[in-house]
Formats: sequence, structure tokens, C-alpha cells
Amino acid sequence: MFSPAERQRYRRHLQLAEIGEAGQLRLRQARVLVVGAGGLGCPVLQYLAAAGVGTLGLADADKVELTNLPRQILYGPDDVGQLKVEAAARALRRLNELNNYVLHPMRVSQANVRELVAQYDVVVDGSDNFPTRYLLNDACVSLGRPLVSGAIYKFEGQVSVFNYAGGPTYRCLFPEPPSAAEAPDCNTTGVLNVLPGLIGTVQATEALKVVLGLGDVLSGRLWLLDTLSFQTRTLRFRRDALQSQLNLDTANPADYIDASCTPAQVVACLSASELRQQLAAAEPPLLLDVRGPLEFQRRHLPGAVLLPLPELAARAAEVPRHRPVVVYCQSGVRSAKAVALLRGELGYDNVLSLRGGLEDYPG
Repeated sequence: MFSPAERQRYRRHLQLAEIGEAGQLRLRQARVLVVGAGGLGCPVLQYLAAAGVGTLGLADADKVELTNLPRQILYGPDDVGQLKVEAAARALRRLNELNNYVLHPMRVSQANVRELVAQYDVVVDGSDNFPTRYLLNDACVSLGRPLVSGAIYKFEGQVSVFNYAGGPTYRCLFPEPPSAAEAPDCNTTGVLNVLPGLIGTVQATEALKVVLGLGDVLSGRLWLLDTLSFQTRTLRFRRDALQSQLNLDTANPADYIDASCTPAQVVACLSASELRQQLAAAEPPLLLDVRGPLEFQRRHLPGAVLLPLPELAARAAEVPRHRPVVVYCQSGVRSAKAVALLRGELGYDNVLSLRGGLEDYPG
């Protein structure tokens, strides 16, 4: 079953009655997908590889940057400019050449997530944005996979395991994505360099427990760490009958679009002055308001059609394809998400977002 070299390598596991040869064999046969080869993904990958997890999937589209090195401990200066999954796989093979490392140099999206997750038994989320977290949760619900989730912010971190043995999902704890104002800025938030290592190691621990069927998995519990005080808390939460049913086929696709990084991602927008010019033309665009009904009642642009963002995916057929459409909201965030959804997932090429929304469009 195990060669002499393997027995020597995994000796400390084999000595544990709770693991032994049967458990180590389960690790060898396990297939674990780690999404994100950054601050969280690096320690997760390092410990799972060392533990002998037989197949490790690495999903990340980014390249190594100099700013990554203080906290992404698989990489060195020579790796800067290279794909993270390739640099990480080289380091992991030096650590444990017995495992199979499957590289997915891609950004996980609604288009590829189902096929990707289906190849693995357990998913570990090491991403750094809310849309990916909701996307992975919904994919794991659709495919019946447990999700080991971790998140960090400045000096604090958290870990939980979702969709495990009938337990709560990510949406049971966080039913809706945060607004742009609530979400941390994707480009400017700092982090203590050791924090991802601490949180990632806990994620690796939970992933091993899931594979081995060992101990009390962090299902229905959110473990919180504050490194400045080094106090920890554990919050309990329950499965929500409605939220736990949301999956790739029933959730709002707009949840998979990043609001916190919208300004850098919007490629189809126009200014208030440009919209005024278009409205004065012989064939003006259709105005689509994606705010809520009460906001619409308080103020809306003349002739605008109300189609709230949460309803957009289900009612997309109401958006015409044969004439220009300008989507607006209060500040430009929701309209940007709507345009990204229409252009990216639904194939519209005739929609633009009003930059700055009504706040930049005086009445």
C-alpha cells in the first residue's frame, strides 16, 4: 500500500490512531481544489501537499508580483512575473513530488465554475473578493461539495466550512453580497503579512478533517481571529431553509459581479454630458433604471423603465437588443453590475452604464 519511503515520510500520520494507514490512503485518493494561490492559498497548498493529498487543483489567473512576497510564502523574487499556479506547483513538487498537481490558470467564473468544481471532492476558497465566494458557494451547493472558506482583513481573519454534511451554506451566514460602500477596497486594503498564514493553516486543517472524517468540523460555526489582541471567538449560525437552496441555477447572477472594484472594470459607460447629447438625438436610447421602486418614485429620468437589479437576470428578455440602452442607478455601482451581467453573461452589446449615476446627473 505504501512504499518504505512513503511510510517514512508520513510516519507521524501513520502513528496517529485517528489517521493510520486507512486515513493516509484517503488523503492520497482525495481531490482538493484550492481557488486562489495567494496569501491564503499558499499555506493551504503547502500543508495539503505535505500531508499527501493525492490531487491538488490550483486555480488562479494572476502572476506573481513583488508586493506578494511578504505574505505569499511559496514564491521568491525569481518568480515575479510568472503565473502563480506554475510557480506554486514548482515549489509544491519540491515539497512532495508524490502528489498530482493540476493547474487551472484561469479566473473562476460562472462560465467555468461548474466544470471545475465537479472534478474535485472538496473546495478550499482562498479568493479575495465576494463575487467569487458566492460563486463557489453556489457551485458547491449545486454539486454537493463541501466548501472550506477563509477571509482576511487587515489584522483579522475568519474560517468556516459550508455545505458540509447537510450543514449551512455561505448564504445562510451572508445572504447578500455587501454594497460597494461596505466591501473593502480591492486595491488599497493592507494586511499583516502573517495573518494569511494563520488563517490559511486553519483552512488546511479543516480540509484535512473533512477528507478524513475527523473531529468536529467548523460547520455552522464561524471562527474569528483578531491578531492584535490574539483573541478568538466562535459564532454559531443555522441552516436557512431558503438561502441553503440557492445554487448556480437559482441565485441572482449579479451576485457574481464585483461591486467593490467596479470603476476599474467597467468598460462600457458614458458620462452625464454624453447622455444628454444622446437624449437630444433623433433616436434617443432607452433608459433603464435598476434601483428599487421607492427610489424610482422619489426621482427618475423622464421616460425611464424600472427593472430592479435583483430581477434583471430573470427579466432580461424585457431589455431590447435592437436599440441603444443606457442603464442607471443612484451612484453608478448597480448600473455597472447590470451592464456587466448583460454584456458578459447574456450577450448584449447595446448597453451602457451612466457613470456616476443620478448623483452626477443634476435634475
